[in-house]
Amino acid sequence: MTARDAQVQGIFNRINVEYDRINALMTLGGHARWCREVARRAQVPPRGRLLDIATGTGEIALAVRRREPRAEVVGVDFSENMLAEARTKPGADSVTWEFADAHELRYEDASFDAVTHGYLLRNVSDVPRVLREQFRVLRPGGRVVVLETAPPRGLLKLAVSVGMSVVLPLLGQIVARDRSAYSYLKSSTLGFVPPAEVERQLREAGFEDVGSESRYLGTNVIFWGRKPTAI
Repeated sequence: MTARDAQVQGIFNRINVEYDRINALMTLGGHARWCREVARRAQVPPRGRLLDIATGTGEIALAVRRREPRAEVVGVDFSENMLAEARTKPGADSVTWEFADAHELRYEDASFDAVTHGYLLRNVSDVPRVLREQFRVLRPGGRVVVLETAPPRGLLKLAVSVGMSVVLPLLGQIVARDRSAYSYLKSSTLGFVPPAEVERQLREAGFEDVGSESRYLGTNVIFWGRKPTAI
């Protein structure tokens, strides 16, 4: 684990209690809806197996569980406090929650039908390695579906950037009593790569049928891809 990874881990271990509340406020309730869309796009088959990485408080993992009650759902994160929060939610007993580093997954090759994650890529030190790990654990034909932030673009770029620079740290101060943590989340969002680069990285990792759709003035994007059936 790099020094940056340790820093990010410490931040998420501090903001677990108010994380869902601030996400809901910042996205006007959109975050939960986008997580449900990620779950739908994952297309987990009956009795299939899903890995949700950077599961946080478990929004995506639990959305998959509600869609496919017979599936095996595994939610992993490198923040123990986030996992503790996920375990308190309704339906959490039917999900396997495990500590894991996205850079080095302990699971066997081709062992999951789908992989999902939310806000993972902007918080890791080695995106290509993380995507290669996801490709490795997916079965041929399996899907990866990603919810990620994107830097604002176009005519609204200045307004959105200023809004995030002011509102997100302020919410962190008022709601979570942790301005510095949410200042990091602001900077990691504004400094992340554009959607076209994320798509390129997915293809570089080996995924095909890669695509994306923007949400919330382009500041959130849902990406998807598929592992080829023959490699």
